[in-house]
Amino acid sequence: MTALPSRMTAIGIKTPGGPEALVPEERPVPTPGGGEILVKVAAAGVNRPDVMQRKGLYPPPPGAPDIPGLEIAGEVVALGPDVKRWKTGDRVMALVSGGGYA
Repeated sequence: MTALPSRMTAIGIKTPGGPEALVPEERPVPTPGGGEILVKVAAAGVNRPDVMQRKGLYPPPPGAPDIPGLEIAGEVVALGPDVKRWKTGDRVMALVSGGGYA
């Protein structure tokens, strides 16, 4: 198994506005908790809530990350404790509460 990097690039929102408000940011790679998986995102959808969040008109829900992105597809790269359904290398798609642009 290849070791995960400690940092990743995410797309954040510098200030509310148009597409130019989206900027690459370096962030720590999260560690999956119990029952969670870590996905290396290969593609992320752009939908109305993402656009509204970028414009400053829709805050992330409580407990959701400040990184936009609700729809993702990618590869499982790490498993949290008690994960039985998935294994590293699985290709997945998901609806997430945020953080898909990472």
